[in-house]
Amino acid sequence: MDKQQASPNLSGASAHAEAMMQFLLRLRERGIAHTNVLRALETIPRQHFVPHRHADLAWRDIALPIPCGQTMPEPFLVARMVEALNVQLSHRVLEIGAGNGYSAAILSKLAQDVVSVEWYPTLAAAAATRIAALGLANVKVLVGDGLALGEEMGAFDRILVQGAVSELPQSLLARLAQGGVIVFGEIGADGKAATLMRLTQAQDGFHRERIAACRLQPLMTGAAGV
Repeated sequence: MDKQQASPNLSGASAHAEAMMQFLLRLRERGIAHTNVLRALETIPRQHFVPHRHADLAWRDIALPIPCGQTMPEPFLVARMVEALNVQLSHRVLEIGAGNGYSAAILSKLAQDVVSVEWYPTLAAAAATRIAALGLANVKVLVGDGLALGEEMGAFDRILVQGAVSELPQSLLARLAQGGVIVFGEIGADGKAATLMRLTQAQDGFHRERIAACRLQPLMTGAAGV
């Protein structure tokens, strides 16, 4: 009787392990090579952040809809953005656009502190709840316009902009510490296509680098949503 009852659990655990292995293998095949990033992706349960109706798609490399008309990016894009940041354990990281909190959770495994700013209070509250449930005490989720942050926020070693903008505002650039890095989506001349960019602050100014084409939604600005 005990063996019969244990079999479904064992089968479920085996299926989960297989799905995780395939998930990580696909990311490696697409070029994600940083061991610490892959380990963070393995550690954070993506199914914890996926809407219940899409739970069976948690380990698929696809974007998924979340409330407020927003999208949970595909894991490869999350991994590519985080890898491009080259986060170190001593770093203070700012994320613009918390969404459902998944990327902030990934960053929590790589950085000392993470501050994630979300335009929609509904999403921010849900993200904070999910992150707290995982015991990730080094993440703080705030509501506001991430592109209009004041000096009281201090400086950040790394900034991840989870969205596309036509131009980074000076108020955000001012939040970057010396030698810091910003990864963001840049809206193209056609107003639609976006390119994943990396901006590094150096003594002679900002160095721009194109990472890859991407599909990031335009970032919301102004007074916070609902």
